[in-house]
Amino acid sequence: MPDTLRPAPRGALTRLLSRLFNVAPHEAPVVGAGLLMFFLLFAGYFMLRPIRETMGVTGGVDNLQWLFTGTFVATLIVLPLFGWIASKVSRRRILPWVFGAVVASLLAFGLALLARPDDVWLARGFYIWVSVINLLLISLAWSVLADVLASSEAKRLFALIASGASLGGLAGPLLTTLLVGHLGHGGLMLLSSLLMGASGVTAVWLHQWRDRHPLPQGASTAEQRRAPLGGNPFAGATEVFRSPYLAGIALFVLLLATVTTFLYFEQAKLVEQLFPDKAQQTRVFGTIDTVVQALAILSQLFITGRIAQRLGVGVLLVAVPLVMAAGFLWLALAPVFGVFVVVMVARRAGEYAFVRPGREMLYTVVAPGQKYKAKNFIDTVVYRGGDALSGWVKRALDVLAEHPAVAMLIGTGVALAWAATGVALGRQQRRREEATSS
Repeated sequence: MPDTLRPAPRGALTRLLSRLFNVAPHEAPVVGAGLLMFFLLFAGYFMLRPIRETMGVTGGVDNLQWLFTGTFVATLIVLPLFGWIASKVSRRRILPWVFGAVVASLLAFGLALLARPDDVWLARGFYIWVSVINLLLISLAWSVLADVLASSEAKRLFALIASGASLGGLAGPLLTTLLVGHLGHGGLMLLSSLLMGASGVTAVWLHQWRDRHPLPQGASTAEQRRAPLGGNPFAGATEVFRSPYLAGIALFVLLLATVTTFLYFEQAKLVEQLFPDKAQQTRVFGTIDTVVQALAILSQLFITGRIAQRLGVGVLLVAVPLVMAAGFLWLALAPVFGVFVVVMVARRAGEYAFVRPGREMLYTVVAPGQKYKAKNFIDTVVYRGGDALSGWVKRALDVLAEHPAVAMLIGTGVALAWAATGVALGRQQRRREEATSS
């Protein structure tokens, strides 16, 4: 066989892949497990997302602010339960307990919707519950990564691992589009719950990998991760109010939620006007999700990690808010569906590829309790509180303002404040990382 046709030696192939994806050879298993964890979680969730959006439209677009408020109230109820679990069980068992409870609830919803597919109140309850658990599960999965990886590893690996989320987000809506006619909404929920349960099993393996590859500093020891966090169920909230750094992250998330809500309401209004059929609405939402995830994957695989390593976390936190400021101005001038889709896709793809990995890197330099309890408080209560507040503001603007461009101009100001907060957080993260490594 000519030399040019011989397969590359295994060592050379490993080095090539390491250079291409910026991964050390011994890190390949944890990257693979992280990818699988997020793929299964997001495939399961994104099977539910188009259904959730359809359920939201079912209750009437003019009532969305009530669903957002109901989601916030439900989050306030769920958070102490999560805090109690985090205080009583070991850190490595928090995720399996929570994931198990969520899978059981989804199975119950699936069976209920199979029996009563046209029940409006069941649809509203499902919308609220999925809106609660999606943030809870995603936040907890990132908490595990922030717990087992040091800050230097996170800069290189978080975005690459997050590409598993984008792959799952790509597979989920495709499965929904293909299977909704055969399985119905109830059957899709049953399949989704199985994928999420498998994701929880993968997360357990990540702790075991860290046990076998301990770090001298920058990551928790196996003994620490086997111990409960202690404290009370409301410790996450008090930690945020006591720490300017965590309060800054909370403000960043609040502004992010406001931008997201403004665009979400526009999406629901335009889809209801243009696509009256429920199945068609689900397909439209699924198509948007597919495009978003495909764009995010390319950035996560080859761009995000290198930007974080060379330019710092702050760049990841600022780029998308600036793009959104320009996008809101564009929508103010041309409020049509085509422009909206471009802005919405840019916002969501940018969040998955840049904002979310950058935001999670902020937690690699905080204490273990803050990685779980404070982080979860910010990712759920603060986020959903921002949803509820901005939902009512957006509804009021739609009713009172003579021109819809007013809301878009306000969105521009919010996006600029979001960018400024990202700059400040990037600087604080760099100082904390330098203090830890010195």
